[in-house]
Amino acid sequence: MNKAKGIGMTSERTKLRMVERLRAQGIQDDAVLAAMFAVPRHLFVDEALASRAYDDVSLPINFNQTISQPYIVARMIEILRNGQPLKKVLEIGTGCGYQAAVLANVADSVYSMERIEPLHLRAKKQLSELQINNVTLRYADGCTGLPEVAPFDGIIMAAAAPTLLPALRAQLAIGGRMVLPVGMNEQHLYLIERDAKGYRETKLEAVKFVPLLMGKA
Repeated sequence: MNKAKGIGMTSERTKLRMVERLRAQGIQDDAVLAAMFAVPRHLFVDEALASRAYDDVSLPINFNQTISQPYIVARMIEILRNGQPLKKVLEIGTGCGYQAAVLANVADSVYSMERIEPLHLRAKKQLSELQINNVTLRYADGCTGLPEVAPFDGIIMAAAAPTLLPALRAQLAIGGRMVLPVGMNEQHLYLIERDAKGYRETKLEAVKFVPLLMGKA
């Protein structure tokens, strides 16, 4: 695990306020809250937006993509963990690398896929500078996952799929969990759980994500 330390404009107090807000919003997993505190979110956004990095808002990261608001990152990872240690996690949609950095603090290893090459390269540079070494980044279309690395005990998606994706679901380990936004105009978080008997789907709260797109860009 890696405890990335904030540098530059942010103070420990600013990050602590974010964590206290997350706790007030219902995030209870102490490991997730510690990971949110550990990762310097301001380093993952453009310098002009750094002063808003710890506000509970999504922010643009170019290429019509966004960095998710802190609450939704914490909420999805809390659901993924379910109070249990994570060994191997697959993230679809690296973006700027922020969520991968948070995951790196609560999982043994993280595989993260990004279809937009400049974002992939930006995330690779940032994670390297923060010396986060348990994240493997792939420049690839995430729709089919990484069957050669599967099974995963956690899969998390940072873009909204039009439907639940069987190819990804099949890469869950027995006992694994997948958290993803699903829908076009109306989106909801879904939790997919796999056990020895099959899969269980649970529809959760309404969300707003960029759409999942196919192919590399």
